[in-house]
Amino acid sequence: MSVDTERLAEIMGSTAGGGSLGERMGIELTEASPERVAGRMPVAGNTQPYGLLHGGASCVLAETLGSVGSALIAGEGRIAVGIEISATHHRSATEGHITGVAVPVHAGRTLATWEIEITREDGKRVCTSRLTCMLRDA
Repeated sequence: MSVDTERLAEIMGSTAGGGSLGERMGIELTEASPERVAGRMPVAGNTQPYGLLHGGASCVLAETLGSVGSALIAGEGRIAVGIEISATHHRSATEGHITGVAVPVHAGRTLATWEIEITREDGKRVCTSRLTCMLRDA
């Protein structure tokens, strides 16, 4: 599966990382559909003072992926806005890229909830996040 860049540009106003913050953090979407959204982000440039991936950076990746999926679920003429995010940080990442995969837990008319798994290049889980977006008319 691939990313429909025209559709994402229409929904998010950007084809790269779902908006300017995602672009600044180097987020690349690799897959986007209402059933699954995936992307990756470099660790370099997104670290805290000890050289470890910043926990907030994991949250930005998670919210970007879940928001893109929610916007796809919402459909034309509707928008998705994040209303709650949680994250459990399991281990650190110090180099390379992290990859996030978001799958919907619930996809309704007014709410979409996503579980996002973020892993290092060695496949070990760095973070598990859950995002809920409200779906509403634009």
